[in-house]
Amino acid sequence: MGRAGVAGAAGVLVLACLGAGAVAPAAQAAPGGAAAVASASQRPPRDTTGTVQRVVVHSEALAGNLEGDSPDREVSIYLPPGYDADKRTRYPVLYMLHGSGGTDLTYFAPDASTNIPAIAGRTLAAGTSNEMIIVTPNAMTVHGGSNYSSGATTGDWESFISEELVAYVDSHYRTIDDREGRGIAGHSMGGYGALRIGMKHADVFSAMYVLSSCCIDKDSNIPDTPEEIAAMEDFTAHPENYPDGAPRIIGTAVQAAAAWAPNPDKAPLYFDSPYENGELVPEVYARMTANRPLAFVDQYISDLRTQDIAMDVGDEDLNIARNLTRLDAVLTSYGVEHSFEVYAGNHGNRIPERFEDEVLPFFSENLSPATRKPGRR
Repeated sequence: MGRAGVAGAAGVLVLACLGAGAVAPAAQAAPGGAAAVASASQRPPRDTTGTVQRVVVHSEALAGNLEGDSPDREVSIYLPPGYDADKRTRYPVLYMLHGSGGTDLTYFAPDASTNIPAIAGRTLAAGTSNEMIIVTPNAMTVHGGSNYSSGATTGDWESFISEELVAYVDSHYRTIDDREGRGIAGHSMGGYGALRIGMKHADVFSAMYVLSSCCIDKDSNIPDTPEEIAAMEDFTAHPENYPDGAPRIIGTAVQAAAAWAPNPDKAPLYFDSPYENGELVPEVYARMTANRPLAFVDQYISDLRTQDIAMDVGDEDLNIARNLTRLDAVLTSYGVEHSFEVYAGNHGNRIPERFEDEVLPFFSENLSPATRKPGRR
């Protein structure tokens, strides 16, 4: 499998041991009666404490982006228990992408609601997941999110994730360095990134899990009320009046325009607005629409047939639930095997639970398990 070469990587490593609060499973009855049960109960609990490294990875794919975001990106990496002790074991890797307004610390900060190290420890203790490496890059940009896409304004995030970051992780950690050992997942903007990058790079990722993906339909993240349209036009005409960035009501619309309608001649924002004088601009709208999964999924059906795919969304997340239901119908019409669940919840309130009960077990079932090479340590 061919991949582009990785850019040089550097950075200060911050290494922290994180306890998962694991509880040892109850001893089971065994031949030998009470003495055997007592002996089992005296065994030390399995250590399910992983470690985290936060590194900085330089990206040539992001260098020179017009909005001036740094090409040196923080990346949080969870290593399973025993990684440092056993140098002969290689592990599958899950790339977990965060949503709009977040960073890698969305999943790795000690107080994160979806705390990847803690959740991984609990699932290992419960026996519901396998050991794996989990990687989250910081995709924060000047406008609050990259949409994990490719363009002159935000940079080529698609190549950074699918080529440079994968190559960095494979060259610095003991990974199973083929598609069967790699999966990609994400929530919201990260769900879009997982879907976009996963289906377009099936040679790199064999499995993907999409949680409440944004940006599925042609009208996703396009201003559609008079207030939003007026705010978009004023912000793009007079960005100097907004020292704190775009107004919240158009935050994701600005991210989408920067990712999908770049314009190197329109300093200082370097993108085209989908609205002008209160009217939708058809050419800009078409460029943005071309980046919607419902617009390009038909091109990747043969690739999707080679992958393990899961999608889910909360039933209160109305627009996204409707759009993912449409995507589910498209995949079903082509006979692409996948799972899709609409569960009770909103856009974010059950993501920690879903990651613990669904995402990690899914990748444990579908990625190659950790493999120990024979021979001396």
